[in-house]
Amino acid sequence: MIKRCANLSLTYGVIAMAFGVFYREFTKFSGFTGRTNLSFLHTHYFMLGMFFFLLLMLAEKAFSFSTPKTGRVLAAYQAGLNITGLGFLLRGLTQVWGTDLSRALDASISGVAGIGHILTGVSLVLLLLQIRKRAS
Repeated sequence: MIKRCANLSLTYGVIAMAFGVFYREFTKFSGFTGRTNLSFLHTHYFMLGMFFFLLLMLAEKAFSFSTPKTGRVLAAYQAGLNITGLGFLLRGLTQVWGTDLSRALDASISGVAGIGHILTGVSLVLLLLQIRKRAS
């Protein structure tokens, strides 16, 4: 579990940096100077990806909380994080391109990000409950 968290932390750190460069260069190339959701990709992947798995690695070292169920919860967490990222990416690209979205498409993009946030949130609570159980 510790090695897995270290690898995931590294992976999400690289993804976060790539999204930071993409945001900066894509908006500059497009001549876009306004606010866009693309800027959130960088910070979300750093905090909810890299730092989260670094902290989880420390929690595993301190409490040895992982069980066979932990792998499924982490898979759901990662799915939620990446679905949220997809929502931010879709929203940000349409903002930079100045795309007029229909109400249904606009709501669909928000729904995608919402589903990702729900998955991430529920998974986070389940992991915290596992840690609390072992810390007692």
